[in-house]
Amino acid sequence: MFSFLKKKKNDPAFDYSSIMVDMHSHVLPGIDDGAQTPEESIVLVKKMMELGVKKIIATPHIMVDYYKNNSSTINAALELLKAELLTEQIDIVVEAAAEHYFDETFEQQIDEGRLMIMPRNYVLFELSFISKPPNLLEAINKLNRLYYKPILAHPERYSYLDLDQLRQIHDRGVSFQLNTISLTGYFGKDAKKLAEGLVDSQLVDFISSDMHHLRHAEAFKNALGLPYVEKLLSDYPLKNRLLL
Repeated sequence: MFSFLKKKKNDPAFDYSSIMVDMHSHVLPGIDDGAQTPEESIVLVKKMMELGVKKIIATPHIMVDYYKNNSSTINAALELLKAELLTEQIDIVVEAAAEHYFDETFEQQIDEGRLMIMPRNYVLFELSFISKPPNLLEAINKLNRLYYKPILAHPERYSYLDLDQLRQIHDRGVSFQLNTISLTGYFGKDAKKLAEGLVDSQLVDFISSDMHHLRHAEAFKNALGLPYVEKLLSDYPLKNRLLL
């Protein structure tokens, strides 16, 4: 169940090998606010591997106003990273999907079949941190009708949604992906409290690093010392392995 390793002092007692797949990260070089160079990508990948991750699904932002990525830009960055991994003789599976921002183009991307999806037709999307989109339920229904499996990224970070509102969204067939670093308080006490509530309510389907940089890598490691993360990694119905 846990992966016990030879540990240095202050190393966590277990790692992320029980889930195997980190399905939300920004390790592709130079296309969003994550790693900027192949060298930075390699550093982050190594940090994830040290913590037991066996497969990475990179999910760069697709945002109409900031990161105008598409399948071409994302796959080009993926090939660049794969080439660097080969040069460095690092053996890990890396795939790419996207973190789709729920902006005015999101429904158009759904209609036109331009979503960057994960195995089993999962699609990761995020909301504004300011307010809920008025057409959220309509878009969720459309995703379901088209046999996509929507995953809401880091639901604990939307301060305008409480646990009951999130439960209603979850009941609509939306899986939830929790950032484990939220449980450390990295994003503030309110996000931490809501993250704990989601775990207690059995509303978490996936966990991930949302890795952008070395500060996230350190928080991802520190999260392993928390009882809530131990609960998630030991006796909790997570779905990360479905993405192998």
